[in-house]
Amino acid sequence: MCKRFLIPTLVGGLGISGLVGCASRETGKETTAVSTSEQQSVVNFRSESFGQTRDGQEVMLYTLTNENGMRVQVTNYGAIITSIYAPDKDGALGEVVLGFDNIDGYQNDTYMKSMPYFGGVVGRYGNRIAKGKFSIDGQQYQLATNNGENHLHGGNKGFDKVVWTAQEVPGQRAVKLSYTSPDGEEGYPGTLTATVVYTLTDNNEVKMEYNVTTDKATHQNLTNHSYFNLSGGQAEDALGHVVMIDADRYTVVDAGLIPTGENRKVAGSAMDFTSPQPIGARIAQVEGGYDHNWVLNNTNGTLTKVITVHEPMSGRFMEVFTTEPGVQFYSGNFLDGSLSSRGKTFKKHYGFCLETQHFPDTPNQPSFPSTLLKPGETYTSTTVYKFSAREAL
Repeated sequence: MCKRFLIPTLVGGLGISGLVGCASRETGKETTAVSTSEQQSVVNFRSESFGQTRDGQEVMLYTLTNENGMRVQVTNYGAIITSIYAPDKDGALGEVVLGFDNIDGYQNDTYMKSMPYFGGVVGRYGNRIAKGKFSIDGQQYQLATNNGENHLHGGNKGFDKVVWTAQEVPGQRAVKLSYTSPDGEEGYPGTLTATVVYTLTDNNEVKMEYNVTTDKATHQNLTNHSYFNLSGGQAEDALGHVVMIDADRYTVVDAGLIPTGENRKVAGSAMDFTSPQPIGARIAQVEGGYDHNWVLNNTNGTLTKVITVHEPMSGRFMEVFTTEPGVQFYSGNFLDGSLSSRGKTFKKHYGFCLETQHFPDTPNQPSFPSTLLKPGETYTSTTVYKFSAREAL
């Protein structure tokens, strides 16, 4: 005996269908019962159980597959990208992000202690806010302080640790995730409604489209915190990846990684990625490693290519397009080997992040592009990671 339910499925990239699923009372796991003809057509969208949160909520895993066989997996727990399989120069698919195969990996004590934010949407405010404080119209707000004296990635329970509502997107290989953050959550004013749509195209693009509204003036800065290692498991760290960032300046930070307000030129320094450079080539010159915001030369809000990454062994090549004014390039400095998955131990520098964003501590930095969102306004943002392969740059 099993309880029957409807699993939403995108069939053939053209229309919507539903598959009858079965949840086993003995195992609690979901299986999908479909005919042979249905199995042949269901290639774009699949949903299955990802386990339960600590408070007993069932969460799902959504798999998007394109005509090239590239695969992206997303869970509605934290809007996390758990897996991206992309082709190398020989056409072989390999895992290119750090993640886990069930929700337990994102909830166990070791993960919660190290808190790397693998693949999640971080918010309301991605990155740091000094001393967890800001003022709007003369009223001061105190946020949770979870990074020393500062606020980081939304606080103690940011958007990467809540269950989002998931919907399929008709006619696309896509999943739409929505979350409503109540007034006062983690200290933020206003009820804020956020959506992110993840789309996988046949051009091997992973597109992330954000849409945010509020009923009271508030600050927000959503971004995705995926860690990349394009070697597909071949390399023991990501230091050999060759990176180009189209940015002439970066935001200088203090010892707590809070911006001082200075946007310094990268020329002649280890922060200069205006031409392709291996991550490890000059990292020793940067105390603690890279964990800084680059001021992208594209500042007009149009979707523009701003970053490229090449991994020489596999030949995988990633291009990053965004409408955002900045990117936090983080070289996995706090990975310490305490976490592992899929046969790999995540040691220092095993993965790196490219978090497209507004700048850190913007609510307290009037010269930075504003993150203030008011009632009646809609904030939109798009970032695309495009994957391909080549022998050399």
